[in-house]
Amino acid sequence: MQLPMEAIIYVAIFVGVLALVEGIYLVAFGKSISLNSRVNRRLDMLEKGAGREQVLEQLRKEMQQHMKSQSIPLYSLLADKAQKAAIAFSPRQLIMIMGLVSAMAFVGLSIGTATDTALRIVVSIAIGIGGVYAWVNHKAKKRMGMIEEQLPDAVELMVRSLRVGNPFVSTIQVVANEVQDPLGTEFGVIADECAYGRDVGEALKDMAERLDMQDMRFLAVAVGIQQQSGGNLAEILAGLAKVIRARFRLFRRVKAITAEAQWSGKFLSGFPVACLIFILVKDPGYYDEVLDHPWFIPACFVVAILLTLNLIVMKIITNIKV
Repeated sequence: MQLPMEAIIYVAIFVGVLALVEGIYLVAFGKSISLNSRVNRRLDMLEKGAGREQVLEQLRKEMQQHMKSQSIPLYSLLADKAQKAAIAFSPRQLIMIMGLVSAMAFVGLSIGTATDTALRIVVSIAIGIGGVYAWVNHKAKKRMGMIEEQLPDAVELMVRSLRVGNPFVSTIQVVANEVQDPLGTEFGVIADECAYGRDVGEALKDMAERLDMQDMRFLAVAVGIQQQSGGNLAEILAGLAKVIRARFRLFRRVKAITAEAQWSGKFLSGFPVACLIFILVKDPGYYDEVLDHPWFIPACFVVAILLTLNLIVMKIITNIKV
């Protein structure tokens, strides 16, 4: 029975797809875009001689291009994640990469497995689309997590800047210059937009909706209310910083409390698969007597669906909004 070796090949090809996409991304756009690099990309572009208007135009294009392409079939599933991850690949380039890695996966499956051609095509397409989606989803989660951690410090920096007498637009510029990416570039875009005449409250609201962050919405609402009714913005933002930090601590506490249930769901879904792999590695012919039974393949699909539903249900149960 060749199932164990083919399963290993499938996993190896999927991991290779992730590594390939990351490699193409770094080669095409440079290491400064990588989330592992804690530099301010906007300032780096300005230091290399690009004009402020040119930098703003490029960054805004990257931030908006994915949501503008939601009408493309199937791409709507990826657009929101790609926007949050600030992927510099254009939608067309991402689709081309999906096709490229699907073709490479098909070649790998053709060389390493003896499955039917139709099945290899379906699995190759699934690996190509799934691999790119997993890569973009990982980037989005990592970037949003970094922004959530940076936001309280950025708000407190704004408070200190306001208390020494700087206007709010200058305060935004201070945050853009002092805070590292990814939040530094986000505020840098707002600072540049305000320099060209856009309302700062509108720019903050647009960023909050684009990132889909509740704490950022709080900031945009606080600034908008202060613009309309007046008041001490420094005191308002100081209180907001405390609220954001309290919500962040509560979120981490909830995450710690629900970690056991989350890992229980993963264990209950992964343990049968691990046992199956162990049995097949130890005795490849263990299932030979029932392999040709008409209910064998349907039973495998039922088990796979139930294991997947277990993960989904456990995730829904432990997804507590803070």
